[in-house]
Amino acid sequence: MAKETGRKLVASNKKARHDYHIDDTFEAGLVLTGTEVKALRAGRASLVDGFASIDRGEAWLEGVHIPEYTEGTWTNHAPRRKRKLLLHRRQIEELERESQAKGRTIVPLALYFVDGRAKVEIALARGKKEYDKRHALRERQENREAQAAMSLRKNA
Repeated sequence: MAKETGRKLVASNKKARHDYHIDDTFEAGLVLTGTEVKALRAGRASLVDGFASIDRGEAWLEGVHIPEYTEGTWTNHAPRRKRKLLLHRRQIEELERESQAKGRTIVPLALYFVDGRAKVEIALARGKKEYDKRHALRERQENREAQAAMSLRKNA
């Protein structure tokens, strides 16, 4: 079989960008079992409830749902198990130091394959207030209306 090249997106967490201010992003490898990889290659995963934590100098991805592989046997994986993240020690130390600050958390943004290897994009984030969310929605709506008005004017 030919080796995969490029980036193939499996799942993205749009809700995270709505609920959090993204400060810094990191790309991390994942420790997965065989059936998890097969389920991801089938394009099935959910990052909505996911978060990352640092425990004894190791980074862990929790709450991410990778459904059981339909063709799997008794060796299938648990859908919401903790998965180890592969990061450099300096990155783990930075994430631990920054996430202990008040109001900061580590959330997954995207799950994808790069040259056949499963990767997750995690972000150091601060929670948004409700009025920030409303402001962002209003701004997006105004931009959309402005673009529509400009395209009408251009076509006329």
